[in-house]
Amino acid sequence: MSFTPSYIQLLETGEFEKRINSAKKLLVECAVCPRHCRVERANGELGFCHSSTIPIVSSYTAHFGEEPVLSGTNGAGNIFFGNCNLRCVFCQNYEISQNWKAENYNTVSVERVAELMIELQNRGYHNIGLVSPTHFSVQILEAIFLAAKNGLHLPIIYNSNGYDSVETLKLFEDVIDIYLPDFKYGNDEYAKKFSNADNYFEVAKNALKEMFRQVGDELVYKNNVAVRGMIIRHLVLPNDLADSEKVFEFIAKELSPTVHISLMSQYFPTNKANRYALLDRKIRNSEYEKVIALLEKYELMNGWIQELESSDFYIPHFNESRLNPFEN
Repeated sequence: MSFTPSYIQLLETGEFEKRINSAKKLLVECAVCPRHCRVERANGELGFCHSSTIPIVSSYTAHFGEEPVLSGTNGAGNIFFGNCNLRCVFCQNYEISQNWKAENYNTVSVERVAELMIELQNRGYHNIGLVSPTHFSVQILEAIFLAAKNGLHLPIIYNSNGYDSVETLKLFEDVIDIYLPDFKYGNDEYAKKFSNADNYFEVAKNALKEMFRQVGDELVYKNNVAVRGMIIRHLVLPNDLADSEKVFEFIAKELSPTVHISLMSQYFPTNKANRYALLDRKIRNSEYEKVIALLEKYELMNGWIQELESSDFYIPHFNESRLNPFEN
């Protein structure tokens, strides 16, 4: 099938530039994410995410460990942004998400972020993956605009922690092709304790509803690689600290039972997790199997599960003929 990212049309109509102007207003007294810190980032004030208006890019590279329909054969072209609007005590990327010493920052201009997108496209990767984009959403929107003007034509993936503002997400309508959010918790008490996130469950539900409204539950493919749609990631935590059943119940009843779920098994106690007895171990086979059973209970039949000993290789589950386009 032929595919043209919707941001190309947005560029041609002039709507894209209007979106950027609206987005920049969110930085005056920062309301980019649900925390609404109200700091003046343009004047150097730092809120919860410790980020000014200058993007921080930790790395940009091919990534082959995403879901098979995103990595394909050539890899996803990922841009990893520094800092974060959460404080997960078990964050596996804490060295780039929670390391706020200025000398560790690899700050780049918005124009450079746009150039990175073009570079990744020229290397032949399938898509542009924005990893931890939430706190730099405004800058990223402008970078996509600049890159599109210079020939960007790949699908764009918004890979976030789920703690996103609906107001900000609306600015990405017809800009983002694939939403790849985490849905970390169905329990606000644990979200507050382990990620310093107030009302995570409600915030994430509203964010995912907005993402779903924009792209729906169908994955659209080109050459066996997804180019539009939504995949929700859920990391299984020890002792059911993610409250997985509430997460799945919401997806099945308020989004769609055909939404694709990526059930992740690679939790291990890193960062500050060893300070919490309930988090200080890997998950057990029985815990992972229990969560798989919950997927079946809520008839969430599309997606992927992981081999418990692997963090990189995904295998399709349930509706295999629909879920593994590489065997067509």
